[in-house]
Amino acid sequence: MQVTDFLQPGDVLVDLDAQTKLRALQLLSRRAATALGVSEQAIFDPLYAREKLGSTGLGEGAAIPHTRVAGLEKPFGLLARLMKPIDFEAIDEMPVDILFLLLLPAAGGKDHLNVLAAVARQLRSPDMLKKLRHADSADELYVAIAGLPPA
Repeated sequence: MQVTDFLQPGDVLVDLDAQTKLRALQLLSRRAATALGVSEQAIFDPLYAREKLGSTGLGEGAAIPHTRVAGLEKPFGLLARLMKPIDFEAIDEMPVDILFLLLLPAAGGKDHLNVLAAVARQLRSPDMLKKLRHADSADELYVAIAGLPPA
């Protein structure tokens, strides 16, 4: 499975202005709700509940907040680079500046593990993180995460 299977070019944000983890989750939920045509609360509530179980911060400044969403038919991704790093209670205690929101169908089986693994592989690569941090636009951010050749 590739990240491009569930991330579209229009679902990439550069310089998202969120001062806290809670605010970042709210902004990502709002954007995803608009893209998917569902209520913001239908995304935020389970997303926040999942995050309270334990941080989805991978380390090295990246996090994959994720949850299942009722009514969703296929995985949905939203990639955001924050304006400034924030405390995300990551495993290495480093602030986070790269967020990949991952929403999965509530009725999904083991496919969600493949989706999560595809994102984690990308965000655990120091080279990928460097590309994401140095991208000048949302288009460049998408090209980097998708592994496409630069335009």
